[in-house]
Amino acid sequence: MKSENIAAISTALSASGVAVIRISGDSPLDIAEKMFTPIGSTGVKDFEPYKLYVGEICADGFTDFGMCVYFKGPKSFTGEDVVEFHCHGGVAITKGILKKILSLGARLATNGEFTKRAFMNGKLSLSSAEGLIDMINSESVSGVKAGYYLYREKLTDEINALQDIITDTIAQIDCDMDFPEEDLERSSTEAVTRDLKTVIDRIDALIKTYRTGRTLKNGVSVGIVGKPNTGKSSLLNALLSYEKAIVSDVAGTTRDIVEGNIEIKGVRFNFSDTAGIRESDDKIEALGVGLSKKILAESDLILFVLDGSDINEQDQVIYDLVKDKNLIVALNKTDKCSVKDDRADIYVSALKNENVEQLKDLIYDRTVGAGVDLNGDFLCEERHYDALIRAKEKLVSALNAVGVVTLDVLAIDVKDGWDALGEISGRTATEDIINNIFAKFCVGK
Repeated sequence: MKSENIAAISTALSASGVAVIRISGDSPLDIAEKMFTPIGSTGVKDFEPYKLYVGEICADGFTDFGMCVYFKGPKSFTGEDVVEFHCHGGVAITKGILKKILSLGARLATNGEFTKRAFMNGKLSLSSAEGLIDMINSESVSGVKAGYYLYREKLTDEINALQDIITDTIAQIDCDMDFPEEDLERSSTEAVTRDLKTVIDRIDALIKTYRTGRTLKNGVSVGIVGKPNTGKSSLLNALLSYEKAIVSDVAGTTRDIVEGNIEIKGVRFNFSDTAGIRESDDKIEALGVGLSKKILAESDLILFVLDGSDINEQDQVIYDLVKDKNLIVALNKTDKCSVKDDRADIYVSALKNENVEQLKDLIYDRTVGAGVDLNGDFLCEERHYDALIRAKEKLVSALNAVGVVTLDVLAIDVKDGWDALGEISGRTATEDIINNIFAKFCVGK
């Protein structure tokens, strides 16, 4: 079955050294032949696949000097014939070449359409496609690693292995129903029980990695709270190593949420410096205090800052608000005093940058965990987590029903468990799920 040619700019549309325009479909080489004049004796129709050729690219109203490469399907990203033009990275140049391609019969690709075609042609699984977009969108090393686990089909391989076990289980149940006179049910019941327990245990092992995987992918949100003028903004600046927040001795200077982010040991941490929490008649400041309380509810970690030179009852009021949360208490301004406080986890001086690196280590340990190997395999997509939870529920239901209900009823839960797992790789995913995933991609991917 022929597929229409689609085209898009696959690199960022900005001034750069090189830009890439991609065409995929049943006849992209026909378009290339009308646009590209190679240097040398080899014509476009005779291009050797996977080899770059230098020449002139005829665009809309002008000519550029660049390169052309032909990827012959099915050994291409999309599984179809693909042609790429590598041109100079000017915006007008890139747009002009794309305009010429479209005038020759190609259609502008939709978001993620190249990758969707790769999925439809069996070049990658649905979870691999999600890993690819996670890698592209990631702003941290840990996020890239989490996406790469999916992209390299490691999760899909595990899901396929689990489905293979379940397939054998369903076959055993069907055999017992088809040949009841053979009296196989006792031995097969033991096999079904064993296999269901094996699959459930392996699903549990995947589920347990989700919290860490989600953290590695999305980063950690840290809310900095305390009463006014404890040095929260100074501490944020020290953590970020640049001046992000306005620092003033005047209480109530920070009236909105000031945000900044850094990587600690490859993991992204998103900090929110909040307005000092206190009662205030100033409507603007009161609004900032309200936002501070919202941060309290949404953060993965609360960094509660004490002013070592001015500890009073107001600190205890705030401490009572946060003591049951994932909490680090930092006593600041150790350059001004040597006071100790039983609530403090660490003593710092934002002004002199004392113990700031140790504070970063503590923040990492309290959220990611001191012994976490970022090179490990983690579940990081909520969609995958939900599918595993549903698969486990069905398989546990089936396990509890072995020997209690008839085989045909037992098979329903087992098959539902198989279907839930298939949503992860795409084997049983609905069209809505597939479309929603590829809508997250940019046009050129």
